[in-house]
Amino acid sequence: MTRNRRQVLKTAGATALLGASAWRPAFAKDKADIVIGAAHPMTGFMSFAGVASNYAMGDYINWRNQSGGVLGHKIRYVGEDSAYKVDQGVAVVKKMIASEKPSFIFLDGSPLSKAVARDVLATGTVMTGGFSSSEALLDQTLYPHHFLSGPTFGATCQILMEYIGRIAKASGNVPKIALVTSDQEWGTESNFHLKARAEKLGLPIVQDIVTKPTGVDVTSEVAKLRRSKPDIVIFQGYIMNPVPEFVRQMREAGINAQVMSTTYGVDRIMYDALAKNGERLTGVMPYRYGYDTDSKMMTTMREYVAKVRPQQESISLFYIHAWLTGMIFCEVAERCIKANKNLTLPNMKAALESIKDWDTGGLTGLLADLSTHQIKSGRVYSYDPASKRMEPASGWIRV
Repeated sequence: MTRNRRQVLKTAGATALLGASAWRPAFAKDKADIVIGAAHPMTGFMSFAGVASNYAMGDYINWRNQSGGVLGHKIRYVGEDSAYKVDQGVAVVKKMIASEKPSFIFLDGSPLSKAVARDVLATGTVMTGGFSSSEALLDQTLYPHHFLSGPTFGATCQILMEYIGRIAKASGNVPKIALVTSDQEWGTESNFHLKARAEKLGLPIVQDIVTKPTGVDVTSEVAKLRRSKPDIVIFQGYIMNPVPEFVRQMREAGINAQVMSTTYGVDRIMYDALAKNGERLTGVMPYRYGYDTDSKMMTTMREYVAKVRPQQESISLFYIHAWLTGMIFCEVAERCIKANKNLTLPNMKAALESIKDWDTGGLTGLLADLSTHQIKSGRVYSYDPASKRMEPASGWIRV
C-alpha cells in the first residue's frame, strides 16, 4: 500500500469518526458566519403566511447583526420559496444543505418537516423549527433536531378548555360545547385534546362536527348545531373560511353560542372577518399581539418594521412566530459558543433543552421553557369592538 493510499484511508477514517460535523468550524475559536436557512410558502395559497415569515426572519437577523450578531458572529440568512408544496420544499432544503451549509432551517409546516427529517438528520449539524405545531414532531426518536416555537395544537386547546373550565367554576354554570374541526392535522389533533380535556374538567361536548378545510356547504352542519343548542362553538383547524359563513348561518338559525378558536384561528384575518358581522371572537394566542405595548421585544419589532417597511399595516401571528423562531435559533447558537462547542446536532439539542426560564422580551408572556422542544403557554383573548382588537381575557396559562 502506498503512502498516499494510506493517507487517504486515514483521512477518510477520521472523517467517518467525526461524522457530518467534520466540515463545521469551531465557532467558539473563530468568527465564522452562522447560517440560517428557510423554506417559506411565499407563493401559493399560504403566501400570506410565507411572505410575513420571510420578512420576519430577515428583519430579526438584520436587527440582530446590527447589534453585533451572536457573540460577534455574523448571521447569514438564506430564504427560499417552498410554495407550501412538499416536493418543492424538499428540493429547496436539499439544495440549501448542500450549498449553504446552514446550522438552522425554518420549515413551512408538518408535511415538509417530516419529509426532510432524514436528510436533516444525516447532516448531524442542522436544527429545524417552523410553522408546524404538530405533536408528532416532538417524537425525539424521529425528530430530535426539531422544536416548536410555541405550544402544540393540542396544548393550545387544553389552554382554551382550562379557561372555559375556570369560568364555569366561577359562575356555577357549565356550558354545553360544540366542536367544529377540519379533517386536516391541525383539526384532528386538536379534536382529540379538546375532548380529552373537556372530559377531565366535566365539560359536556354536545356536538362533534368534522369538515373539509375549504369549499364546505355548512347548511347541514348548522342544522346539527341548532338541534344540540350549544353555549360555545369551538372552530379548530381553520385560518378563516368557512368560519364566517358558518357563524352567519348560525345566527340566522337562532344559535347564540359564543365563538372560540386558537392560534392561527385568532389572527387578524379571522377576527376582522367576524367583526364585520358584529361577532366577538374569543381564543388562545401563544404570544402577545403585534400592537401590545407591554413587551419590550414587541416594541422593538414594531419600531423595526416601521423603519424598514412603513407600508406594513400590522404585525401578524406568522411574523411574530418566525421572529421568535429566529430568536431561538440564535439563543441555541449562543449557548453552544459560550460552552466552546461546535454547532453539531447533539450540542445544539443539549443547548435547546437547557433553555428554561428564558426571557423572550415578553413575546410569550411567561418565561419560556424549551426543555421539551415546545413552549407550553398561552393567553385567552376576546375581541373588543371599541378598540377593534383582541384584548386579554385571562392571564397567561401554562399546561
